[in-house]
Amino acid sequence: MIDGHIHLERGSYTLEWANKFVNYAQKRGISEIRLLEHTFRFTEFCNVFKSISGYNEFQKEWLDRKMQTSLDSYKSFIVEMRKIRFPIKVYFGLEVCYLEDSEDSIKELLSGFDWDFVTGSVHWIDGWGFDHRKEFWEGRDIDATYRRYYEIMKNLIKSGLFSTLAHPDSIKCFGHLPTCDLKGTYCELADLLNKYQMSAEQSAGLFINYGCRELGMNPDMLGTFKKKGVRLITVSDAHQPEDVGKFIKEL
Repeated sequence: MIDGHIHLERGSYTLEWANKFVNYAQKRGISEIRLLEHTFRFTEFCNVFKSISGYNEFQKEWLDRKMQTSLDSYKSFIVEMRKIRFPIKVYFGLEVCYLEDSEDSIKELLSGFDWDFVTGSVHWIDGWGFDHRKEFWEGRDIDATYRRYYEIMKNLIKSGLFSTLAHPDSIKCFGHLPTCDLKGTYCELADLLNKYQMSAEQSAGLFINYGCRELGMNPDMLGTFKKKGVRLITVSDAHQPEDVGKFIKEL
């Protein structure tokens, strides 16, 4: 079994910290893990997130807290970890917050290093962090928000920058669901994922981190992706070692 999306961010870049994730994976019968970091952790991505920081004071303060380390330190950690023989397969990559106006900058920052994988995610809709606080949804047109979210996701796939699409329906994180029919959109996404040879995550992240009732993708999206043969990868979206491998069997 694979857990393909595990965050390192709550610890230091050391073998001791990496082994905590490996140990929990072994306990849960996981044979392969993929460790990553959010790009908003790295000072090198400061310009990429300029529009996010300028959206409101909450997001500025949030980014100031998060963006505290360097991409070079993470790369150095990966180089050292690749010298270690772990008892399971361990891969290292990035979760890149996709922003439509920053493709060139993202491409440049990703270049020059042999990443095992690069996962693209949509966490921001025209500057707004939709998954930060439930109250920030007040007054929003939910159907329009969903349509825009998936428009950005299509552009993420077409950018050709990523090997995996992260949590493809995380827009449901606070339980806001659309009334419009999105089956056609799911078909478009599936066709694009196949065209660009990307996998999509079947993720427990919202179930673990937000308390969502639904484990993994919504049934319409999952059914469409399976019907069209999209390559799927099971992930916990763990943010601490104790969550590694959780619900992978169920997924």
